Amino acid sequence: MIKIYAMLIIIAILGGVGYGGYAYYKDSQQRIATLTSNNAKLDGAVKLSEQAIASIQEDMKKVNTQLKKVNSDFADIRAQNNQLAEKLETIDLGILAINKPDSIERAINRGTVNAGRCFEILSGSPLTVKEKEAKDGKTFNKECPWLWPGNTTTD
Repeated sequence: MIKIYAMLIIIAILGGVGYGGYAYYKDSQQRIATLTSNNAKLDGAVKLSEQAIASIQEDMKKVNTQLKKVNSDFADIRAQNNQLAEKLETIDLGILAINKPDSIERAINRGTVNAGRCFEILSGSPLTVKEKEAKDGKTFNKECPWLWPGNTTTD
């Protein structure tokens, strides 16, 4: 009888070990499936993040290029303003207006018309025939010679 009990105990132990092994196998397979799924999601997220970073870097390059252009244009405008200030410093409009009122009136009116044309050109207005045929910035427009198409530097 002891043999039967011993045999039943051994069978019970072997059955318990077998069931434990089977349960461990099933649990391991479930974990492997979960980890594989999580890994696939993580790979997708990493690829999406890399694409976003690449897009942001490309946008930053474009922004930096545009910023350099704006800063360059701003420096050109500052130089043009300095040029105008120097020109106005050499002219005493008050004395000229007293001595030659008609001449100053014509000059101011002509300058106003030319300045208005500068704004039109900057706004995208097409060039006139006279402007297209200009040989230099001064004959193009005295108020904004830097807009002359053949200009390579600020006049």
